[in-house]
Amino acid sequence: MSSPGKGGDDQFALFDLTAGEADEEEVPTDVGAATTSTETDVAVQHSLVADATGADVALQEIGDEATSEADATDAGVADDAAESVAMQTPVWESLPVGEEADGHAVIVTAAGTYTPSGRELTGPVDSVEKLDKLIRWASLTPLGAPPQVWLVGQGACEALGWVIDPGSEDDFDDMEALRTRAAADLTAVLQATLTPMLSAGWELRGDPGHVVHLSRSIGKFTSMVDVVIEPYVWTYWNKDFGWNNRVGEMGILGSPTAGTYLPDEDLPAARELGRRLAWSAKHLGVLPGPTPARTGAAILDKIKRERTRSGKGLVVTTAGPVPPLDGAPRGDLEPAVGWTRVPDEQDFEGACRLVSIDQRAAYLASAGMLEFGYGQPTHVTGGAAAAAAVGEKGAPFGLWRITLPPGQTLSLPEKLPLPHLHMLADQPVQTWVTTVSLDGLCSPVAEGGIGADLDDLDIAEAWVYPQQGRVLDKWAKILREARKAAVDTEDAATKRFLGSCYKGYIGRMVNPDMWTATRMAHHHQPLWRAAIIAHCRWRGRRVAMQIAREHNRWPIRTVTDSWVYLLAGGEDIADPSAALGKMSVEKDTPLTGPLLAALASAQDVHEVNLAIKAAFADDEFAFDEGEGAL
Repeated sequence: MSSPGKGGDDQFALFDLTAGEADEEEVPTDVGAATTSTETDVAVQHSLVADATGADVALQEIGDEATSEADATDAGVADDAAESVAMQTPVWESLPVGEEADGHAVIVTAAGTYTPSGRELTGPVDSVEKLDKLIRWASLTPLGAPPQVWLVGQGACEALGWVIDPGSEDDFDDMEALRTRAAADLTAVLQATLTPMLSAGWELRGDPGHVVHLSRSIGKFTSMVDVVIEPYVWTYWNKDFGWNNRVGEMGILGSPTAGTYLPDEDLPAARELGRRLAWSAKHLGVLPGPTPARTGAAILDKIKRERTRSGKGLVVTTAGPVPPLDGAPRGDLEPAVGWTRVPDEQDFEGACRLVSIDQRAAYLASAGMLEFGYGQPTHVTGGAAAAAAVGEKGAPFGLWRITLPPGQTLSLPEKLPLPHLHMLADQPVQTWVTTVSLDGLCSPVAEGGIGADLDDLDIAEAWVYPQQGRVLDKWAKILREARKAAVDTEDAATKRFLGSCYKGYIGRMVNPDMWTATRMAHHHQPLWRAAIIAHCRWRGRRVAMQIAREHNRWPIRTVTDSWVYLLAGGEDIADPSAALGKMSVEKDTPLTGPLLAALASAQDVHEVNLAIKAAFADDEFAFDEGEGAL
């Protein structure tokens, strides 16, 4: 279908606008081009180009001055104002807006409605009845997710009566209590005001909240649309966007704490949101989901549909829950590493910097290269389990119940954590591991393993999957290429969004409650998640051994995929490759006198952790390439 645009009688009839109110000139998209100064044209200009800033206001005010002498003086002021704003405006807000999301989404502000590319469609939507008319008239089509209508700014919400007052942050000791109250109030307001749409044939899919999921059936055809209420996205903190009192990533909208949220003013915010929607459509092939995890799922589902139609490529249609395990470990099957040691004199020799390195987009790298199992697993025990681990291409994807030998009986480096989180120093441990850990344990000590043979691990039981393959290869490729596009254009907002998408999706593979719908059940894959975590852990350990060989440096701390070292000036332990999964510098701070004293006098790992945390908290030279930051 063709996307709705400006011009044409039906857009005027939609909101009963007069010809004078709706009439407008074509506004050039060139930032430097001259434009008319009517209120409508200014609104369109702001939605189209990147100069929707305070500088425009300053220039307009200056233009109102009477004398030419004042004009000359104020022109200099305007230049200074424009330069100041340019320095403060994030790079990504000046990137061009595409048309890829037009016809799939509409943006509503208090001033009017717009396509994501910035073309004005109609006047204000000041009633639920008009919202219904807008949705029907726009005839939006899905793009990996239902079509979307975005309400941007508090004014757009007030026009529809969608206003809540949950109270002030100062009145709540626990921000979660405020969020919960606000979410309940929002649901109540929406339920009370959506009656005209429900009477017109729309149905609610679930309780309305920051996203109102609507559907409407006509014969055998069902149309769906999601109305996303931007000012109230924060009411969803605890489910996907953050934890406890921390505001996390709010999906495509960005992160307030990281400075990537939309601009404060409605029109610049609408313009930037339109850019991000078009970016998602172009680089991910889908509209952003209501959460980053759902966006990751939408990308995979689109690939699944394409492969089903073509008959080419791996397609997984069933869930892969953890099979019933005898003696299942508490917590994660493959926990992420968290370890610290007290540095010794050798660590301080020649050191003048505290450096953290981590794997660039570690989970994404592993997801694209691993083979994952699917189908109904076979349970084998005893000799059959041990035999199942021997194959021409190594052990198949599965879970293996093995015995980890005591760490102190092995010739392992003293300045690294034990190779597996379930391993103990003084006694053997029987536990379950994924095939990734089975391979890691059998690797030589120099490569991060323990040099074990399969017989040494005493495999007693296994669950082996009949099929396996690189199920997430294309999914990872799409995200990897999108990430490169974001990095190349210094688009930190979409880069962070991508990180939230793949980490959110992989993290929620473990939770069946996220995928209760039959058509979503195949996203419940806790063993895939466990394999990804294990792969990142073993890769990091292998790199730590390489650094020890080449630089004689050992880490003093590791968390997930990051490693902290004491290094000399100019000493570089990062990997020169820009490939995902390779080690890059995350933080680099001078080893000041107070920091040196704190680390040298530390009596236990708790004091070391506090010193490192304080040092990096003050460090402005920080990158966000790994799982901890991106």
